[in-house]
Amino acid sequence: MRFFKSIFFWIVVAFFAGCALGVYNPSLAVSMEPLGTNFIKLIKAFIAPIVFLTVATGIAQTGSLKKLGAIGLKAFIYFEVVSTIALLFGWSAAVIIKPGAMIQSSVENLDAHAVSHYLEHAEKLTIVDFLQNLVPSSMVEPFIKGDLLQVLVLAILFGVALLALGESRSKHLVEQIDKITQCFFQIIKMVMYVAPFGVFGAMAYSIGKYGTHLLVPLLGLMATFYITGILFVIIVLGLIARLAGFSILRFLKYFLPELTLVLGTSSSEAALPHLLRKLQILGCERETVGVVVPMGYSFNLDGTNIYIALAALFIAQALGIELTLTDQIALFATAMLSSKGAAGITGSGFITLAATLSVVSTIPVVGIVLILGIDRFMSAARSLINYIGNGVASLVISRWQNEISAKQLNERMSF
Repeated sequence: MRFFKSIFFWIVVAFFAGCALGVYNPSLAVSMEPLGTNFIKLIKAFIAPIVFLTVATGIAQTGSLKKLGAIGLKAFIYFEVVSTIALLFGWSAAVIIKPGAMIQSSVENLDAHAVSHYLEHAEKLTIVDFLQNLVPSSMVEPFIKGDLLQVLVLAILFGVALLALGESRSKHLVEQIDKITQCFFQIIKMVMYVAPFGVFGAMAYSIGKYGTHLLVPLLGLMATFYITGILFVIIVLGLIARLAGFSILRFLKYFLPELTLVLGTSSSEAALPHLLRKLQILGCERETVGVVVPMGYSFNLDGTNIYIALAALFIAQALGIELTLTDQIALFATAMLSSKGAAGITGSGFITLAATLSVVSTIPVVGIVLILGIDRFMSAARSLINYIGNGVASLVISRWQNEISAKQLNERMSF
């Protein structure tokens, strides 16, 4: 009886109800879009303040800038290694399965106007722009835009300032900030009661707008992506988790309600506050969670990396373009760089793909038209893998920092 009263149960019900409405009454389903978009907007309104307060107080309570630097360095090294493996997984799946070979198309048949919006954003996606975007124009701008990387920069500066003031002078302020943080988490807890409506609206809109007919001709690509993502989570993240002393299956079970929410809304940010809270419940220290998770949302996009490599080669295969080893290496290297520039951009996976192809001229960038119709469905898997990857990364870094033992971690995941 308790299970049927849980938010998780109603999110699952809403997920399938939204799918059903999209199939049987598409016009009505499309009108449900505000339920999904407004729920995500409501969650996002509190993400930036929560990240800022969590990081700032976490740094202030560490008592050591050396520890903060160690966390950041370890996280960055981890992100680069795992992101590279994710790209290799996507590339391998495309080379072995060749999902694009089943589609015969040509550049002349593609409508560039359909993706003009994405091409405009892709042209601005450079490393220089990314570096310039690190520093906000004002104190409030990152909170208005929801740019987590800029929020992280401000939070680190504020936290370091609190640390420099000394415990005696900053103690009272830190305590008050901590109380405000708990208040924000309580707000998120209340907002979650309407999560089923958000999931229902998002799924109804997706199915009603894009329809199931688009899934059939491109089912090979979708199946390849989902299977590759599952294998990446079980094999790569599973091995990493095992080395860190915990089970990936137990991790997935512990975060199952959040994963369902991410899948239903196609947004990993929708469950970000719960990721921060649950990681701390498991024993991760606040400064570790506060630094690793926001950094991960910019540098540790495992699902996006798998998608870029797989989708790029899919387009080449569909258009009958033979890529040399040099072309593939150039594509791989470009994807590694362009994915970093996508931080803070809505729909970053598709835009990053466009940016990558615009640099690697061997594959015409207009080829993204081929997968535009199903990108919404693939976005859900991208978000899911990104979310799992950042959760695992935080636990690994915490174990690396000796913040919690493997025994304690597994015991707390069991509840």
